Amino acid sequence: MEYAEVVRKRRMVRNYQSDRPVPRSVLAEILDLAIRAPSAGFSQGWHFLVLDTPEDRSVFWNATVEPDAEPDAWLQGLQSAPVLILALSDKSAYISRYAEPDKGWTDRDEAHWPVPYWHIDTGMASLLILLGAVDHGLAGCFFGVPAERHDEVKKALGVPGRLSIIGVMSVGHPAPDRRSPSLKRGRRPVAEVVSYGRMQPGESE
Repeated sequence: MEYAEVVRKRRMVRNYQSDRPVPRSVLAEILDLAIRAPSAGFSQGWHFLVLDTPEDRSVFWNATVEPDAEPDAWLQGLQSAPVLILALSDKSAYISRYAEPDKGWTDRDEAHWPVPYWHIDTGMASLLILLGAVDHGLAGCFFGVPAERHDEVKKALGVPGRLSIIGVMSVGHPAPDRRSPSLKRGRRPVAEVVSYGRMQPGESE
């Protein structure tokens, strides 16, 4: 499938055929795409935790959902996914990389970084996972973990403290799904979000 076609077909899917697992051989191909994402200084400060067994997914959901809480339709759909992939970023990999002689920031001061590239690069790698899923006839959705649940999720799944949870990708064979109400807003046209040369007064307001 051509790359542009994959991008156009990709949409967030929140309901899956729970009885159709995703072979690990397919997951391996998809994850191989992730490690080809760009990263500052080739730091590659990302890690992906794959939960593809009912037991491991239950650990995740139990750590993120209030006990005895009745799941809504959105959550029920996501819980039907046969695969969850946690996207984790490692700031220390970037701080260490840029303290090396060819970079020269020997003081390891985080203030050198105008934006947190460890999060940005992990996000780009995650997009490649989602696009790879579509290329294999699968579907996916990127969603967040409530801030107050990050520590509990990391503890439950053995995630080291230095890693940050960027988000989670559900992956599987799509089932009939309800379109997100947010789509009523419509996609912003290219002319509204792209400028050439310089931005004019009033643009992007």
